Amino acid sequence: MVFRAPIRSMATAARQSLKIGMLPADGIGREVLPGAKAAILALGSSIPKTEFIDLLAGFEYFTRTGTALPDETVEILKNECDCALFGAVSSPSRKVTGYSSPIVALRKKMDLYANIRPVKSVSVNPEGKPGVDLVVIRENTECLYVKQETQTVGEHGKEARATRLITERASRRIGELAFKMALERPRKHLTVIHKSNVLSITDGLFRETVRAVPTLPGVDGKYDGVTVAEQLVDSAVYRLFREPEIYDVMVAPNLYGDILSDAAAALVGSLGLVPSVNAGDSFVMGEPVHGSAPDIAGQNIANPLAAIRSAAMMLRHIGYIDGANRIEKAVDSVLREGKVLTPDLGGKSKTSEVVDEVTKRI
Repeated sequence: MVFRAPIRSMATAARQSLKIGMLPADGIGREVLPGAKAAILALGSSIPKTEFIDLLAGFEYFTRTGTALPDETVEILKNECDCALFGAVSSPSRKVTGYSSPIVALRKKMDLYANIRPVKSVSVNPEGKPGVDLVVIRENTECLYVKQETQTVGEHGKEARATRLITERASRRIGELAFKMALERPRKHLTVIHKSNVLSITDGLFRETVRAVPTLPGVDGKYDGVTVAEQLVDSAVYRLFREPEIYDVMVAPNLYGDILSDAAAALVGSLGLVPSVNAGDSFVMGEPVHGSAPDIAGQNIANPLAAIRSAAMMLRHIGYIDGANRIEKAVDSVLREGKVLTPDLGGKSKTSEVVDEVTKRI
């Protein structure tokens, strides 16, 4: 799966080494991240000598120490690493005093304001057109994920409230990125996802700010070739399953983007296939879209392909296009042949066997 549009290419010519922070965190994150590492190492001398720095984070770490994201992890990422890979986190569905999701915190602390999730099917013919080829661009720092919730007791019992934050700055940043990515893709089509018919203030601000990007100072008609549409989030989910081919680039506030991209994974067979990067202006962190899957953790049957694809996206972002292409073509080849697949895709292979098959083809 080729991710066509690099968000930002860092200068690579002078780099003598590549330091990658590795945060496996919880559950199957510890099983799939080694596969991503193996894929990167399989590139050999086509990328600089690579050093992998193991870092701590996660709910399991929190249960042992009372901290989900150590300050040391953040400082090493900021000061020593060129990029990073995150595995998965087991955030509980109940309130746990003192706990906050480390991946949400990392996105804020590292200002990784964009979560880019390409969803693309693999055609039977290597030269064929995929049935699904879209990218969900999710604003990564705001919306309900600011995690400002309160609970009080009213006349009729408990009352819970959550603050939803949408700012012009964050909406403009994600909107500019979405237009840039749409411009780089063949169809040049952008759909703004919102629910401003109900949430007229918050979603209204998001919608208006994103749509105004072509009028910003200095744009000077650059996005005239981009077709812009908009869709209410509920009808967008319906149309995503009925006619996914209508979508190219979708841009959405945090919660909608999270839901849409997980739903879109069903169109290509499994969450275990869908990669992502969390990107800012000076750092990028690859992250498979799937969760920690505690029900299969430790069984060597987790699908490593989303993590491997996330590594490719990360490399592409920092300028190693050839290496990213080699990894993506190897993954597509394994999927196209269909002989070495994990159970989520109807296969019987182990995680380690899939990793071996991909690295062999790299």
